[in-house]
Amino acid sequence: MEVLPLVALVAGSAAVAGLARRTPVPAPLLLVAAGLLAAYVPGVPSYVLDPHIVLPLLLPPLLHTAGVDSSYLDLRANIRPIGLLSVGYVLFATLAVGYAAYLLVPGLSLPVALVLGAVVAPPDAVAATAIARKLGLPNRMTTILQGESLVNDATAITAYKVALAAAVGVSAGWAGGIAEFLLASVGGVGVGLLLMVPIHQLRKRLREPLLQNTLSLLIPFVAYAAAERVHASGVLAVVVVALYIGHRNWQVDFATRLQEEAVWKVVAFVLESVVFALIGLQLPVVLRGLGEYQGLDAAWYALAVFLAVVVSRFLWVFPATFVPRWMSRRIREREAGTDWKAPVVVGWAGMRGVVSLAIAFSVPMSVPHRDLILFLTFTTVIGTLVVQGLTLPPLIRVLKLPPRDVRAETLAEAQAQSEASRAAEERLAELLEEPANALPPPLADRLRTVLERRRNAVWERLGEVNPVTGESADEVYRRLAREMIAAEREVFVALRDGRRIDDEMLRGLLRRLDLEEAAAYREEST
Repeated sequence: MEVLPLVALVAGSAAVAGLARRTPVPAPLLLVAAGLLAAYVPGVPSYVLDPHIVLPLLLPPLLHTAGVDSSYLDLRANIRPIGLLSVGYVLFATLAVGYAAYLLVPGLSLPVALVLGAVVAPPDAVAATAIARKLGLPNRMTTILQGESLVNDATAITAYKVALAAAVGVSAGWAGGIAEFLLASVGGVGVGLLLMVPIHQLRKRLREPLLQNTLSLLIPFVAYAAAERVHASGVLAVVVVALYIGHRNWQVDFATRLQEEAVWKVVAFVLESVVFALIGLQLPVVLRGLGEYQGLDAAWYALAVFLAVVVSRFLWVFPATFVPRWMSRRIREREAGTDWKAPVVVGWAGMRGVVSLAIAFSVPMSVPHRDLILFLTFTTVIGTLVVQGLTLPPLIRVLKLPPRDVRAETLAEAQAQSEASRAAEERLAELLEEPANALPPPLADRLRTVLERRRNAVWERLGEVNPVTGESADEVYRRLAREMIAAEREVFVALRDGRRIDDEMLRGLLRRLDLEEAAAYREEST
């Protein structure tokens, strides 16, 4: 691809994603719609999803950033529902959707139909995370959806390989398929386990933030490539390494963490934006290759596959939610309060995305009905993103799911900060007793004041709000601190403009103010 169309794609996608943040519509939906419209604008080049780019170059960093941001402890606590969705449901959907397509589409063989089933089986990692984050779903539900989206691509890709082998006549039978599935899953986890400790130890020993962030950007590609080299699941290898790094991220130095967070926010924002715009831009490519399937027949097949995808998820989610509870008293006690509303939301949150399209484009040209597979995958992806994505927010409002208990979370944070501050006070007292750490009283008091401020800030969020602005005392403090820093910044710039200080000195002074502003005002939005 030429440079200019690529730059236009990134810039346009970022602009639409930025606009989406000012609207109630989730960014993935707006980006897909923009891509669909742009596909027929004169002068817009043809963008074709290349599976050799999407799977090894786009998928690993997206999975890595989702894995690092996930909670290993929460995922482990919900391993049963996550496993039932990410493995059990994907295999069930492969069979159910594939068999439905086999019955509905004349001339479609069962192996080819199962290829289609495997392609559309996995809900999209990016869509699930983005929409769950936008809607503020309960913590456990968000964890389950994120955990499913981290692993299900590996299951689907393996199922696709097995079905494709059968479709082209080189299948080794059920035994060979099971062996390939075990190699991919166990091998992918094994590669991740082998890599995660050495990679993290290297992260800890690199003291230069620029080198550390360079390593951080390489990690998902290294894990993916190493696993694929031995015919294991690169997806699982990336996820295992990412979860380990995220769980132990506190062990690297603060400068690395700050810079790394900023770098990965930009990477994730750009890739997510481009991925969903590319989905919409595939429409002309898909329609050009549709061939013999046109008009009402193609529309009927698309609707039927879309309904099969939606219905099969509900057919799996409800038994997977309630059957284990009926069978185990321990599960009933641990998951008290689970009702029919949670599986309804999880069942309806099965949006498909770019991985399904990338797999569909990777189907060899020699496979019969390849164009139909590509068309039905595209319509299913668009259908789930638009229909389910647009109706999920009102569905959640109608069901009146319990919102996150912000007050309880703030109280837990305040208690944690109180314990940490007490430990810091004790450590400071020990240090100040040593002659080597002697400080003038004003500086020692300043350390205590900073500590006291940090401890009180969280408790102040639980207190009364300002009757005029609706802000808590902590929010007013941070706003005033930023105003003071802004006044200092203007003076420094004026001094530079008046040639009383040079640019090098200005940059040092501004960096100091930036760090103080970051400490005074924690950016809590994602």
